[in-house]
Amino acid sequence: MATMTPACRDIRRNILKASRASGHGHIPTSFSVIEMLSAVYETMKKDPANPQWAGRDIFILSKGHAALGYYAVLAHYGYFKNAELATFGAFQSRLGCHPDRLKAPGAELSTGSLGHGIAVAAGVALAFQIEKSPRRVYTLIGDGECNEGSVWESIMVATHLKLSNLTILLDYNRSQIRSLPIPNPAERLAAFGCDTLEVNGHDVDALKAAIAKPATTAKAIVANTTKGYGCPSLTNNVFEWHRKSPNPEQLEMLMKELEAA
Repeated sequence: MATMTPACRDIRRNILKASRASGHGHIPTSFSVIEMLSAVYETMKKDPANPQWAGRDIFILSKGHAALGYYAVLAHYGYFKNAELATFGAFQSRLGCHPDRLKAPGAELSTGSLGHGIAVAAGVALAFQIEKSPRRVYTLIGDGECNEGSVWESIMVATHLKLSNLTILLDYNRSQIRSLPIPNPAERLAAFGCDTLEVNGHDVDALKAAIAKPATTAKAIVANTTKGYGCPSLTNNVFEWHRKSPNPEQLEMLMKELEAA
């Protein structure tokens, strides 16, 4: 079991406070992706002061409903102030309940319709390949999202074209228990031609090592994660907390659980 880093704990604190302030949620799924997002943003070429820098790498959050977690990571890495997180989902806020590329600083694509983000990521990676650009593309998909046929169509294109500049991170948090489960995703991704690795999705160092490993085609990293990671009240009641915002007492409880994690 990996130890939660101080940075990832701070990010989760900010998610809880923002959810309480805004009345919006998706806390469990936001908690499951924090280490993956942190590993990507500690690895990729970026300039938070100039999000449109022409030499930047591209990250696309395909599972757009984890937007609150994404925003908390973007704030942590300097794309905007943490205080703005309290406006999440509010009227005229830049931080909608799904990312909007025309509003949220650092967001490369408006996502939320599952299966679309990975398709765009493959297209961007192909464009960079044609341009012989050193820029890389990262996309984070959910295991529930893998019920979408466009996910597998995109992977087939990416491996057929040997898009070695594309890294796909799969948040394997077992959300599919209420849909169509896809067991052994690493085997399936490898069968579709990906250079595939499987790691602890809450171990930032393991994730960074997997991201850095050279590949000859599209790389898939299966990250074994836990919805609501760090707070037992979330992990034991993920469906109750699917869209729930904590009241003051629940916020205090969750903060204490997070401190003890």
